[in-house]
Amino acid sequence: MLSELKEQLAYIEEGLENEVLAGKIAFDELTLTVRAENIIRVLVFLKEDGDCLYEQLVDISGADYLEREKRFDVVYHLLSYTHNHRIRIKVETDENTPVPSATGVYSSAGWFEREIWDLYGVLFSGHPDLRRILTDYGFQGHPLRKDFPLTGYLEVRYSDQQKRVVYEPVKLPQDFRRFDFMSPWEGAKYILPEGGGEEGDGNDRS
Repeated sequence: MLSELKEQLAYIEEGLENEVLAGKIAFDELTLTVRAENIIRVLVFLKEDGDCLYEQLVDISGADYLEREKRFDVVYHLLSYTHNHRIRIKVETDENTPVPSATGVYSSAGWFEREIWDLYGVLFSGHPDLRRILTDYGFQGHPLRKDFPLTGYLEVRYSDQQKRVVYEPVKLPQDFRRFDFMSPWEGAKYILPEGGGEEGDGNDRS
């Protein structure tokens, strides 16, 4: 299996010598890092070349590396039914530089790219309908970015007065703090104050 993967990696790097920046074998799969502007050329080659035939786009995922100049990875996962191989292709981009949409090569890329745009804010040029897919249309920001606050920016509630859903800035009436509730499966490791438990619960607190 390893020798077969090495042969295919060498074949792909030869066929895409100007597009592939790096290639490696990890977890019994090929992983390629390519230039974002060349992703369509790479996908077409992998899908149509007779020695590759990666017919199915399984998934497109994102990752945020906040410390990098090009902070986002867009990762394509392909499957070849013919050869029973999988391959992973990575491209790097920032929040302002679009990645060419893969919808012209794999029609299923449409929803995956919408999800990445929604959660990370990565742009895809040439996408026919790039809009939010998981968050609400009034949502602000992109919640899987590393710098997105845990509380979010807006809170949503139903207003009985206005008879509709309203959006308001997040308001926390108190700071986050740790609540010291005793676990029902474990006894307290300290002496509880008098009256700290209910009568008749079977725990000896003397």
